Amino acid sequence: MVDLLLDIEEPPAPAPTLCDVLVVGAGPAGSACAQQLARAGFSVVLADQHQFPRDKICGDGLIPDAHTAFGRLGVHQEVMKAAYRASHVGCLGPSGGRVDVPGRLAVLPRVQLDDILRRAAMRAGAQWLAPARFEAPLTDGTRVTGGLFRLEDGSKHELRAQWVVLATGAVPQALMAAGLCERRTPSGIALRGYVRNPAMVGRITALEVMWHRALSKGYGWIFPCPDGVFNIGVGLAHSHSKAQDGHDTMAEVNLRDMFNRFCAVYPVAHELVTTGERLAPLKGAPLRCSLEGARFSRPGLLVTGEAAGSTYAFTGEGIGKAMETGILAAETIAEARDTFLTDAQARASYEANLHELKPRFELYEKANRVNDHPWLADLVISRAKKSPRILARMSAVLEEKGNPGNLVSLRGIVRLFIPIP
Repeated sequence: MVDLLLDIEEPPAPAPTLCDVLVVGAGPAGSACAQQLARAGFSVVLADQHQFPRDKICGDGLIPDAHTAFGRLGVHQEVMKAAYRASHVGCLGPSGGRVDVPGRLAVLPRVQLDDILRRAAMRAGAQWLAPARFEAPLTDGTRVTGGLFRLEDGSKHELRAQWVVLATGAVPQALMAAGLCERRTPSGIALRGYVRNPAMVGRITALEVMWHRALSKGYGWIFPCPDGVFNIGVGLAHSHSKAQDGHDTMAEVNLRDMFNRFCAVYPVAHELVTTGERLAPLKGAPLRCSLEGARFSRPGLLVTGEAAGSTYAFTGEGIGKAMETGILAAETIAEARDTFLTDAQARASYEANLHELKPRFELYEKANRVNDHPWLADLVISRAKKSPRILARMSAVLEEKGNPGNLVSLRGIVRLFIPIP
């Protein structure tokens, strides 16, 4: 993946010891939060355990909610200049049917995207601290007042702040250290790799997603990136479930076998992989979905992004919602300053705003039945190919103007054949 990296990192600055807001994690949620706070006049430190640019395991797909967030952050033009633009999601069913659903779409590897967002936060005035591994919150009684970090040389560093925002992604260690983790296991898992195959440029132009009974209640994808590179992978929602003893257990699924089955049942995937150049080994990552698995706050601290479960269960898409929740965290802290809210009032406001998003995540949980019953994908695809009305409904789901669960509910299935007012 060396060829996907950006310019080398700027020289390190002395580690800060005091700020208004400490944002831990420089993914989309953390960088969006840091940028908005710096714009609002806060002194902000954005800390991450890695120097940037750095790779991040992801499908790299940018759906309409991400485009909306880029506009709010003022980076849409910069992102689109670097990204592969697409106009459709290609939905493929187990029987070979396909329908192309129009939408505002793009693909940009996270090694580039996250650094664009981080640099935008720094241009707004945020300070950068990396590599710095978050080890524990600092407290004054019950209120969080900063963070304890381990720096690259092994030394420990304390950074005091009026507010701390955890945007540390799906890995639960930071949540556990902060006492906010309610579920250590992930909601889902995914595996992806990058393949360069110039011969497939022009042949794979949409963000392709396939459901198939061979994919073990999951899905496979191929997303075209810039420069003849393709992101190819498989995902499994609901990878962990409660056993009789109350503990979460992982489904008996080998993602590498699932990836091989995807390539076996989809000839395009097979050709892409066998005739292309693999740029890096396949890598897996956890997903935290549906705003579940963590408490959203404690005195002095807010949790945002995938740490709060901001990824959609059905599709595994989370970049746009991560930025949206990061902006919500920033707006909460700014509101607390400007309207003299107490800590408890600010946290209640933030949690209420996240809970307002919860119904949409629940709709994607309902749509997850497509992964359990791939024949539903065949049915919807077959009808959408014949009906502009149904295709428009699918496009509305992409734009978050439609209910994804309704497409595969009993009522929705009836509507595929008989319009219901």
